[in-house]
Amino acid sequence: MEALTTSLRCGVLGCADIAWRRMLRVLAAEPGLELTAVASRDEARAARFAREFGCAAVHGYEALLGSADIDAVYVPLPAMLHTEWVEKALCAGKHVLVEKPLAADPGDAERLLRLARSAGLVLRENMAFPQHAQHARVRRELDSGAIGELRDFSSVFTIPPLPEENIRYQPEVGGGALLDLGVYPIRAASHFLGPDVEVVHAVLRLQARTRTVISGRVLACAAGGVTVDLAFGMEHSYRTSCEFAGSGGRLVLERAFTPPTTYQPVLRFERQDHREQIVTRADDQFANVVRSFVDAVRGGAGAAVDHDDASLRQARLVSEVERVARRVTV
Repeated sequence: MEALTTSLRCGVLGCADIAWRRMLRVLAAEPGLELTAVASRDEARAARFAREFGCAAVHGYEALLGSADIDAVYVPLPAMLHTEWVEKALCAGKHVLVEKPLAADPGDAERLLRLARSAGLVLRENMAFPQHAQHARVRRELDSGAIGELRDFSSVFTIPPLPEENIRYQPEVGGGALLDLGVYPIRAASHFLGPDVEVVHAVLRLQARTRTVISGRVLACAAGGVTVDLAFGMEHSYRTSCEFAGSGGRLVLERAFTPPTTYQPVLRFERQDHREQIVTRADDQFANVVRSFVDAVRGGAGAAVDHDDASLRQARLVSEVERVARRVTV
């Protein structure tokens, strides 16, 4: 497909909570993108979203994919539906921005990325946090030797319990805490430690009523023997953090994955003889993702391939966690 020369006409497949709270306002505000339509199987729900964000309401996902007035789609559907609808969107000739995870199975993720490349289309997973400026600052601090040689990395993403009817408790659709929350610390490990992260052991806690993964912990290692400890779940207090322990100190980042757009992140350093805090600038990671997606489409499909490896590594690490995990029903 040729590079984009006009505004990217974007439709939305599904009326998920994240679309309402986060992404549709960003899509509507992006200068290089025109939010054209929102599709739902529920006509009233589509109409409500359309009124709020100033676009058309479409009844049914197939109708939106069949529209010649749509260049791209944003897919915020439940995790276990991503593969089906991303594939249908690509086959309909649409560029795709899909919520994390791209696919529950690494084979599906690889196949979808290959399909996008062969069709000259951009397929991008909306794993937003690496696009936030705070993580680039952390990278610079680590590379400068601010805490010496890295020895240990830990990361956490936990939230309080959700209402029983929440889709995350439906494993056949929502996938549970591993796919919804665990992918964040897993991606953080891969992002900061590189492609050599290997899963050593994992524990997954399953809810007895639904058999849903509600929390878990992963032990891994990276190049040079760096140890990796990752925790996630939806039966805790709210916490998102990354911690780097080095030969000369420790660096802690709170609000690592979902900082509000006005929040100024704080990097906390602890060394043998003093503590230090650095306040960094506020940023909008979701706006950065959408801008990057539009730029990739505008530049042609070749501009998107740099993100493929990260998505594939994440899918493979999730699969490895599932393979080695000890499952405990609670």
